[in-house]
Amino acid sequence: MGWLRALAIVVFLVPVTASPLVTGNGFGFAVVDPATGDITKFYAHPYSFLRPNPQDPMSEGVPTSNFLKRLHWTGAHGAVDYVAQSQIIAMGTQPLPATAFMPFTLNFPVLVVKGSGPGRWQVEWSAPVVSRQVIGGARFLRFKGIAEGLLLVPLQKALPAGENLSGARQWALIAVEDAKDVPRFLGVLQDWRGFFDGSDLQVFEIKAFERWRAPEPAFRSEDERKLWRQSETLLRIAQSREPNRVGRYSNGLIVAALPDGSWFMPWVRDMAWAAMALLRMGHPQEARAALLAYFNARPTGLMAAETHGDYQISVARYFGNGAEEPFFTQEGATNIELDDWGEVLWLLGEYVQRTGDTTILREPTARGPLYNVARDFIVTPLFANLEPYGDGRIVAADTSIWEERQKDKKHFAFTTAAAIAGLRAFAPVAEQAGDAPTHRVVGEMLAALDRGFAAAFIRDGVLHGTLEMGSKNDIDGALLAIINLGVVRDPALIAATAARMEALKVVSGGYKRVRSTYTDPKIYEYWYERQEFVFVDLALAQTYRRLGRNAEADAMLARIVGKAAADHNFIPEMLVAEDCPLFHGAIGDPTGAIPMVGYGAGAFVLHLLER
Repeated sequence: MGWLRALAIVVFLVPVTASPLVTGNGFGFAVVDPATGDITKFYAHPYSFLRPNPQDPMSEGVPTSNFLKRLHWTGAHGAVDYVAQSQIIAMGTQPLPATAFMPFTLNFPVLVVKGSGPGRWQVEWSAPVVSRQVIGGARFLRFKGIAEGLLLVPLQKALPAGENLSGARQWALIAVEDAKDVPRFLGVLQDWRGFFDGSDLQVFEIKAFERWRAPEPAFRSEDERKLWRQSETLLRIAQSREPNRVGRYSNGLIVAALPDGSWFMPWVRDMAWAAMALLRMGHPQEARAALLAYFNARPTGLMAAETHGDYQISVARYFGNGAEEPFFTQEGATNIELDDWGEVLWLLGEYVQRTGDTTILREPTARGPLYNVARDFIVTPLFANLEPYGDGRIVAADTSIWEERQKDKKHFAFTTAAAIAGLRAFAPVAEQAGDAPTHRVVGEMLAALDRGFAAAFIRDGVLHGTLEMGSKNDIDGALLAIINLGVVRDPALIAATAARMEALKVVSGGYKRVRSTYTDPKIYEYWYERQEFVFVDLALAQTYRRLGRNAEADAMLARIVGKAAADHNFIPEMLVAEDCPLFHGAIGDPTGAIPMVGYGAGAFVLHLLER
C-alpha cells in the first residue's frame, strides 16, 4: 500500500499489549493511547526532566511541562497506528482517520491535529487555565503550575469561540516559553501553511520526511523493511533540535527511550548507539549534531573527585538542559560509568573516518576546539582511571554498561573493552590532527590495555564479565558487545562465549543480561534482571553471524521483527520472562521502556547493516 493511500485507510490489528505511540519533531513529544486514540500528553520539550532540582539534588529533577490530560476526536474509532512508518499518527479507520503529528518542517514545539468525518475535538487540560488572550487570530493560554504557555492556532481563517477546540477541525498547538515569541511563531506558521493546501498537511510532511530518509539496504521481508523505516523515524524523533542558549545546552542530545517509557532522557551510552546507527545508515548530520552535543553539554565533571580530575563526558546521563546527571538508580546515590568515555571516542573516530569531516575537530565547543577537548577531557581522564594489571592496564572499578549499584562497583570487562575500542578509533584522529605525541601515547596505552584485558578477563580459556569472582557477571550479555566491538577476535573464545549464553536463556525464548543474584523481591533489580533483554538478543544474533551460524541468527532476528510488527514496529527494552507487578504481561510480551532508541531502534539498524 502506498503512503498516499495509507493516509486514507489504516487497517491493521492492535495487539492487547500495544504500547502508546509517540510523535515528536526534536522540540517536544506527544503521546497517543492506542486503545482510545486519545492524545494523552503534549510535552513542551524533548526529554522528561528539564534540569536539576536544587531542593532535591538526588531526585530525577524538574519534570518537563505537559499540557494535556486528554485530547479526543469523537469520530475516531478503531485502529491507531503510524502512517507509512512516519511520525504521523492516524487515529481510527473510517474513511479518513483523525491525525496528530509534530512536523519536522517547523522548528519549534508544535502539535498539529486534524479531525476527519463527523466528530469534534474534546479536550481536558492537565492543569486549570489561569489566563487567556487573543493574539493575531490565535488564543494564548497560561496554566496553573506550568511555566510555558500554549498557543492555539486554528488552521482555518476564523478563530472559534472558547478554548475547548471544538470549533475547528484542524489546530496547531504550540508550546511557548517566552510570550514575545508568539508573533514570530504565528508568522512562521503562516508561511508554512502557504506551501500547501490546508487539507494536505500530512502529505506535505510525509514528502519532506521521505526526502530525508537514507537509502534502504536489502530486506528479507516487508516486516523487516517496516521495522527499519519506523526505527529510522524513532531515531530522528529522539534527537533534540532545541537551539543551545545560556543555561540550556541540549541541541543534538538523544534520549534513551521515547515517552512514556521510563528512560526518555539522554544517556551517554544509549546515545552513542543511536548516533552510530544514524551515521552508518546515512544520516551524518544527525551524528555530527550528537557528537557536538557531547562536547557542548554543561556543566559536566561533577564527579571529578571520584575520577581523579575533570572530564567532559557525563559518567551516566544528562538532564534536558545538558547538565550532567550522575544519578539514576532508586538507591539515592551517584553512579560512575567509565565506559561512556570509550564509547564517545568510538563514535568520534568512526564519524571522522566515514565522513572525512575533519572540520569537526576544530569546531568550537564548551571547553575549546573539539579535538583538544577530546584529548584533554576524555582521553586524559581515561588514562587517569587506568590501573596496572599483570603487565598491562585495565580501567578502574565502575558501574559499567548495566548500571550496577555504586556500592557494588567492579572491574568490568566491558568498560576496559570500550576504552580499547574508543582509543583504537581515536588514534587515527590524533594522527589526522597532526598530534604525533598523543598518537604515540595512545598507541602505547592501547598495547597495555590489550595485555591487561587478556590477563584480567580471559582466564582458563574463558571470557569473564568482571575481574572479581562471582556468578552474577561471570557470564554476561555485555560480553557479546565486547565481541561485536572487535575487541575479542579469537573464534574459539567467541564460540565458547556464545555457548555459555545458554546460562542466561529464559522461558520467553531469549536471554537476560546477567544471572540475577538479588534475593529480595522488594528490590527493583530482582525483577528487572529476570526479564529478557532485546539488546542482548540482537547482540547474540550478531555474534552468531561472526561464527557463521546464520540460520540461528536469522531465526532470532525474525522473532524480534515479528514481535515488533505486532506493536507499531517498536523494539522494547525487554520481553516478559517472569510476570510480576513491575513487568506485567503474558510471557513474551513487550515490557520495560517502550520504544527503546539506542538499545532498540539503533541496535536493530546496526545489526541489519552488519548482516
